[in-house]
Amino acid sequence: MLEVEGLEAAYGRARVLFGIDFAVDAGQLMCVMGRNGVGKTTLLNAVMGVLPPTAGKVVFDGRDVTRMKTHERVRLGMGYVPQGHETFPQLTVQENLQVTLEATRHGDRKAVDEALEAFPRLVPLLKRKAGFLSGGQQQQLAIARALVTRPRMLILDEPTEGIQPNIVLEIEDAIERLHASGLAILLVEQYLELALRLADRFVILEGGLVVHAGAKDDLRDEGVGRMLAV
Repeated sequence: MLEVEGLEAAYGRARVLFGIDFAVDAGQLMCVMGRNGVGKTTLLNAVMGVLPPTAGKVVFDGRDVTRMKTHERVRLGMGYVPQGHETFPQLTVQENLQVTLEATRHGDRKAVDEALEAFPRLVPLLKRKAGFLSGGQQQQLAIARALVTRPRMLILDEPTEGIQPNIVLEIEDAIERLHASGLAILLVEQYLELALRLADRFVILEGGLVVHAGAKDDLRDEGVGRMLAV
């Protein structure tokens, strides 16, 4: 479903990614791991077109999307939730979801109901402005907004970072249910235990390179643990 071939990216003259290769099959959950500053967020931004790659190719569902704008990739079925619990803070929860729906091509109002089914905690908060939600509630709303677009692949950048433990469990449960429903997911995550519970496969980045990749069970190897240790 998603193929990343020889992907390179830079901020100005500072190169960050050096020939990244990996693939995510339909219905698969791929976890991108590594220490802080190794290029995980840059990788997702390059995959989504937020940061134009300097070399390489991104193919989604058999189509080369390397030079497509981000909104064009979203319309093809790539749903992106970046770091930072991004919402429209002056809009209510309901308005955040409605604005997203109006920007989609499908316009199916059932998509809002389905997103709220994934995060029922948001239902009693529909009339509350997003800026007054807790960090965990904002993250749930950010993921729900991506789900409203009816993605065929959900791309998540550390969705549990800085979130209170009870909300982390709810987000984890939601990701697990979405994966079980057949949705392909590309997940950046630092926590090894969470990756062990959720991932089908993983790649580990170091210095802008893929230094290890494998199936979930390979994460139990002591050498892999050392790659992730702070």
